[in-house]
Amino acid sequence: MKKHNSREAYWFLSPYLLMFFMFIVVPVGVAIYLSFTNFNTIEMPKWIGFQNYTAIFTKDDIFMQYVLPNTIKFALIVGPGGYIISFMLAWMLAQIPSKPRTVLALIIYSPSMTMGVAMTVVWSIFFSGDETGYLNSWLLRAGFINTPIQWLQSPEYLMTIMIIVSLWSSMGVGFLAMLAGVLNIDQSIYEAGYIDGIKNRFQEIIHITIPSMKPQMLFGAVMAVVTTFQSGDLGVQLSGGNPTPQYAGQVMVNHIADYGLTRYEMGYASALSVILLIGIYVLSKFSWKLFGEKE
Repeated sequence: MKKHNSREAYWFLSPYLLMFFMFIVVPVGVAIYLSFTNFNTIEMPKWIGFQNYTAIFTKDDIFMQYVLPNTIKFALIVGPGGYIISFMLAWMLAQIPSKPRTVLALIIYSPSMTMGVAMTVVWSIFFSGDETGYLNSWLLRAGFINTPIQWLQSPEYLMTIMIIVSLWSSMGVGFLAMLAGVLNIDQSIYEAGYIDGIKNRFQEIIHITIPSMKPQMLFGAVMAVVTTFQSGDLGVQLSGGNPTPQYAGQVMVNHIADYGLTRYEMGYASALSVILLIGIYVLSKFSWKLFGEKE
């Protein structure tokens, strides 16, 4: 009977397993293979071993001087920053009545739905480099500047703007999962906690709220890691070109697109994508260490 049930389970899972193999396993396997080759999309791939990886860390000055530092800076600020903001907003929304909570949750979540072209248009108008840009217009009227500033073309400001826009749009499904996690905590646990000595809201968050919603915290952490690296293309969208001005907003995703879609050096671009994949995997494992189940 058990054998019959397990066979039915595999039949139900077969569409998912087929799609997972076709769109995840095969592309990742091909990328790993191409990372060890010299491939220009026209001729057959030529096996060169670890030469692409060696070149990335020893000969690629752009990668070492701009791409790697920019990626680390962007990930360290946007990832943990967006994650903490998501949790705090979810916790604060859980303290108010359901109707205003629903409206506010929708307002906070809406920026994450405007990724891509729509978001770029909104922020490009705000940071436009002429007098019609909202920020330049306000600063000129207030007398803080005499001439418009090229916000999106200036290496001095581009990374800061990328971080601001990314944090603004970071309240995605991770935020909704955290909100659901906070709302589903049994209130009797809080009452028992106060009887055992908890004295304020901060202790309540540390000793009850976070430990009670570890699955949602883990999901939010993994989504924060993935979203952070996905939004790395923001610099190209805002500045209008790849590479970004003086490589100020150049991150791993832009570097992969530059080599893969502009120079057609697919082997080198595949090696970069494998390094990015390893980085995401390491950060995901770190999230499991923090919030995963011990058993």
